[in-house]
Amino acid sequence: MDRAEKAKLVGELQDRFKQASVAMLATPRGLSVAEVQKLRRTLREVGGEYKVAKNTLARRAVQDTAYAPLHDLLDGPTGLVFGYEDPVAVAKALVRYTETTDKLSIKGGVLEQQLLAPAAVAELAKLPSREALLGQLLGLLQAPAAQLLRTIQEPAARVTRLLDQLRAAREHNA
Repeated sequence: MDRAEKAKLVGELQDRFKQASVAMLATPRGLSVAEVQKLRRTLREVGGEYKVAKNTLARRAVQDTAYAPLHDLLDGPTGLVFGYEDPVAVAKALVRYTETTDKLSIKGGVLEQQLLAPAAVAELAKLPSREALLGQLLGLLQAPAAQLLRTIQEPAARVTRLLDQLRAAREHNA
């Protein structure tokens, strides 16, 4: 590979790092072509990507980016996992895949310039999805309004119940 090809690859990797919301590193050990294709398909479904690159080129690509903490983890066989949309969904897909095979293990990752150990990536995967969190937030925002509405309606409801009891008592006495 000549110098121009290396520069092009480094540029492509830098673009991926700039677009990514999360980046993780995995150690592949003897993955077959079919297994790599399955991993790529799984990650693509959740807005992620799996890429293999030489560590020296990857080290150059992470320099001066938010993913610079990955520099020290780039040794030995390494696969790069990029998440472009929902970091939690990509972490879940990667962790789920590593649980099905012993041929891939997680080295670590970076989320919002914070280095994540393999255990932290697994914890990230346990978080609810973005949609679930938005639903919970919406529920929290609606709760005070619903409570206020119930509080406003309660005096009228009490009067209605009292009138119903009086009417029932009159009918019973009549």
